[in-house]
Amino acid sequence: MTPEIGAKLSAAAQRLAAGDRRASRALCEEIVRLAPDVSEAHYILGEIALQDGDAAGALVHLDRSIGLKPEFARPKAARARALAGAGGAEEAVAAARELGRTVGADAYTLDTAGVVLTGAGLHVEAVELYARAAKGARWTGYWHNYAAALQFLGRMEEARSAYREALKLDESNALAWAGLVQITKQTREANEIGRLTKLAEAVRGDAKRLHTVGHAMAKAYEDVGEGAQSLAWLERAKAPWRGTYDAGADAARFDAAVRSAGMELAGGLRGARPIFVVGMPRTGTTLVERILTSHSEVEAAGETNHFVASMRRAAGMARGVITDQTIDTAAGADSEAIGAGYMNAVRATQGFAGRFVDKQPFNAFLAAHILRALPEARVVALRRHPADVVLSSYRQEFAAVGGLLDYTFDLEATARYYVRFDAMMRVFAERLPKDRFCEVAYEDVVSDLEGQTRRMLEFCGLGFEKACLQFDKNASPVATASAAQVRQPLYASSVGRWTKYRPAIDPALKVLVEGGVMTASELD
Repeated sequence: MTPEIGAKLSAAAQRLAAGDRRASRALCEEIVRLAPDVSEAHYILGEIALQDGDAAGALVHLDRSIGLKPEFARPKAARARALAGAGGAEEAVAAARELGRTVGADAYTLDTAGVVLTGAGLHVEAVELYARAAKGARWTGYWHNYAAALQFLGRMEEARSAYREALKLDESNALAWAGLVQITKQTREANEIGRLTKLAEAVRGDAKRLHTVGHAMAKAYEDVGEGAQSLAWLERAKAPWRGTYDAGADAARFDAAVRSAGMELAGGLRGARPIFVVGMPRTGTTLVERILTSHSEVEAAGETNHFVASMRRAAGMARGVITDQTIDTAAGADSEAIGAGYMNAVRATQGFAGRFVDKQPFNAFLAAHILRALPEARVVALRRHPADVVLSSYRQEFAAVGGLLDYTFDLEATARYYVRFDAMMRVFAERLPKDRFCEVAYEDVVSDLEGQTRRMLEFCGLGFEKACLQFDKNASPVATASAAQVRQPLYASSVGRWTKYRPAIDPALKVLVEGGVMTASELD
């Protein structure tokens, strides 16, 4: 490597670290023209492709980088991420595990392997790699990932300590503040509102960080009983993002899902009996997952994307999120191949041999496809009072998932989404087999835990076990916003929470009334 190439490579790395992918790409492309065998340039181009969402393009560059310099660990770590992004969950997990076993692996490699394992729901394996990364290189991002993994595992005191370590290294780490506030009850006597206010002022020109800080502020103000302030911070946090929501894509997705309910449910893979827990986010899906996986015969798969990935593979489509095209095109694909692809992915990544719960809320759109591909599967669909769902969804900061949750940037848009979701679920409840598709109301679980638990277990072909009523003692990981709540005994304080936020949420309530999912008398 000549001094000139070395200087360009250093500049490319600096530009990528600064978030300027265009400049970094231009420098690396120039390097590759001048010296095609520089492994590091191909590695950076692979990282750029990953950040652009082009997993297939990333693999081309990363494979080239590894071929040129087999001892270079970073492209191997990035390759594991790219494999996951390209839909190769089994190969990605195998690569991540191999990286974790590598003697002398650096913090980046360990952290990246942990990210891949987290994405596959393997949180127990991931936390060990995060711990090694955080303790091996004192960087705030590694400590944040370690803290989040501890939170998923229910190790809350350790998680708080790790979040604080992240903040010692960088007090402006918005994600660490959000994580800490999320799992720490704020009181009038002891809260982080002052420091969060200063941080919000410092990042007001950064829409992404303000989004995170604003949600943390909203949670803190809600904890201390100031609902108006909480909603005001949500408004401020979400305002820059409202224009990104594609309501047309959601409408097309709902229409396709309704069409799928008319499919003939024939064929499919026999002998597999997974349980799918679905519903709008914030409807109690995690609670029900914990109840079911407290049974001695049932394991927790977490939130996987294996089913949609299998649908798209069988239909000859590239990896991606659930779209109307996914739903429509897969209707013509081999249903047994879809079922087999799904079960192979679950077994290869998580090693399950018996019954398990796949709690991916978005699989609600795929309910008909699930029952077609896996005729012995069961789908448990959660429902909850519309106003509570709308408010809870709006309050939550969700991870970016291909636009599937962008409706939560606006309160009224969230209400309109609920109306469409409700209509879809009504069609499913009418047309899908009642011995394989079951609706459960969150409020019913709260008011009659044992009765609803017995009902769900019977539906799934499982005998009653008292352990299911003690779901808060379930030690399996929880990688959702409900990680702290579901480790507590059942409580009813979230039922009817929406009434405390009037009149601020009245425009959204009007949408729900006009959509026929609430009555005007409920607002009196």
